[in-house]
Amino acid sequence: MSWDWIVRIWERYWPLFLRGAGLSLLIALIGTAVGLVIGLAVATVRQIPKRKTIVGKGLMHLVNFLLTCYIELFRSTPMMVQAMVIYYGSELFLGISVDKLTAAFFIVSVNTGAYMSEIVRGGIFAVPKGQVEACRAVGLSHTQSMLYVILPQTLRNILPATANEFIINLKDSAVLNIISVNELFFVSRSIAGGNIRYFETFLITSVIYLVMTLPMNRLLKYFERRMDGPKTFNVQEVS
Repeated sequence: MSWDWIVRIWERYWPLFLRGAGLSLLIALIGTAVGLVIGLAVATVRQIPKRKTIVGKGLMHLVNFLLTCYIELFRSTPMMVQAMVIYYGSELFLGISVDKLTAAFFIVSVNTGAYMSEIVRGGIFAVPKGQVEACRAVGLSHTQSMLYVILPQTLRNILPATANEFIINLKDSAVLNIISVNELFFVSRSIAGGNIRYFETFLITSVIYLVMTLPMNRLLKYFERRMDGPKTFNVQEVS
């Protein structure tokens, strides 16, 4: 290893490194945000009370079956395989030519949504059942209970897991190089192939990943503390 080579590679290729890092960060941010929305929607639908009519029961069974298939499919297969199937299969079987960046956003989002749906479901179960009963007692519907009482607390419960999903997506975006997305790993591999200095190139890459993940982790922990509220507070009586 030569430190001169590290400096030389960085000075020559730093715009490519930063461009790849920016795309990796963008994919992770959008994928995690959209995946969270998907997870909230899926978990909320799966918590809908059972219907009394035969048609209602049959419809809910069908919806729950389809959602379970979606969750198990994307949780049980690697993202790299999903990328290959979705990107190449969409044109082969559906005749739809998908842009590789659009495919990247879609793949990460639906993959994250499958994991987030289970995380959200656990967050919902963490809310005391007494609050659900209280919502029913005051006449709130299931939708109102979820929107105004359950989901706000669920978001607080799942914040650490959501931060962890973001960091996982930031690192796992490297698998999208299989469909030629110009994220950080793809750029680094191209640079290393050009100068035949693999160790020095990927040492720079590892530092960039570290620089991206650590501040985001600290930022999310800051928001988590802010959502906790003050450690000490005074209870005031209202006359």
